[in-house]
Amino acid sequence: MKKKWSGERLETFIYSRDTIEHLHRYAITFEFIKGKNVLDIASGEGYGSHLMSRFAMNVTGVDIDYESVELANKKYKANNINYKQGSATQIPFDDNTFDVVVSFETIEHIVEHNQMIIEIKRVLKKDGVLIISTPDKMYYSDVRNFNNHFHVKELYREEFKDLISTQFDYCALYDQLYLNGISIICNEKANINNHEMVFTGDYNKIENTVLHPLYLIAIAGVSKVKVVETSFFDGSNIIVKEAFTEFQKSNVYKVGNFILKPIKILKGIFK
Repeated sequence: MKKKWSGERLETFIYSRDTIEHLHRYAITFEFIKGKNVLDIASGEGYGSHLMSRFAMNVTGVDIDYESVELANKKYKANNINYKQGSATQIPFDDNTFDVVVSFETIEHIVEHNQMIIEIKRVLKKDGVLIISTPDKMYYSDVRNFNNHFHVKELYREEFKDLISTQFDYCALYDQLYLNGISIICNEKANINNHEMVFTGDYNKIENTVLHPLYLIAIAGVSKVKVVETSFFDGSNIIVKEAFTEFQKSNVYKVGNFILKPIKILKGIFK
């Protein structure tokens, strides 16, 4: 059984900028989840929960879509991972259950932002940590004049931070930037997007440019949590796969494959 792709969620047959950015977000969770009980909200296809299960004591992926949950349970089998149907605003677990709650690119898909954060706080242990991301409406939508029709309610930087701070005493905000196959996650005070630090150009001219962080990541807790150092995700292998996938769609590839197919068959017969 294969679920039809809606175009909304990242799945493992996709190689793109989105792939690089999503994988980097999960990568920064690893130092928080070792030996911990982890909840992944809106786990989708299940790859993120699977990645975290290599470090965590136990990972539970929760998703609103029943079919996604069923497929994830079949695809990713391990003693410390399971997937369950549930809502981000009515998380199907008892109070004080999880050490870490992770939710990437979820909150913009619902309008009940406050209820989601209240629910996360409820299922977290008293010393638990929340790691959550969302697009920065300023740079994701406004500056680019872009509309993602899957997003119901996006947030500006201060709105996002204020929302998290309603339930968590400590909230550190990080920017996620992207540059030619490399994802960068840094503290909002790092100023990597400062135009004086980034250059572009050619043999004729070099000039300053600006990297706008399309995404924000909050790491929050009731008490202060560890600081995440600036990190980079090298997505060069994913860019190569993306290019090859696009090439396979081209007429040149299709014609070449058509011509070579009989030869491949004959080689198989007379091997």
